[in-house]
Amino acid sequence: MRLSIIMAGLNGAVGVAIGAFAAHGMAGSEMDYARSLVEKGAHYQLVHAVALAAIAGLVHHVPDEKFLRFAAYAMLVGILFFCGSLYAIAFSGVTLFGVVAPIGGLSFIAGWLMLTAAGYRRFGR
Repeated sequence: MRLSIIMAGLNGAVGVAIGAFAAHGMAGSEMDYARSLVEKGAHYQLVHAVALAAIAGLVHHVPDEKFLRFAAYAMLVGILFFCGSLYAIAFSGVTLFGVVAPIGGLSFIAGWLMLTAAGYRRFGR
């Protein structure tokens, strides 16, 4: 779970930095669409950075950590593909990057479902 803690910290820092850049460095009506993409990506990145930290904190409370490990990896893939595609579109203008966003969205969903499974295995019996 060391990786989850490291990735939580790095993704939290990047999410804050890129969100601040969107708010302050992307001013002007011609940048509205790109700014909205960056803000959405930063929002999802920050939410999932917190989830990664929570997953790392849960490892001592769940007897079989395999579901937690899968949850963390799925959320990392989600950040890479979903948030990354939004950032790529915003900064390059190439909308083709959007084709990978659903992979990231599905990865986020899978991560949350794996977290659910870990909780069920620990507390549902």
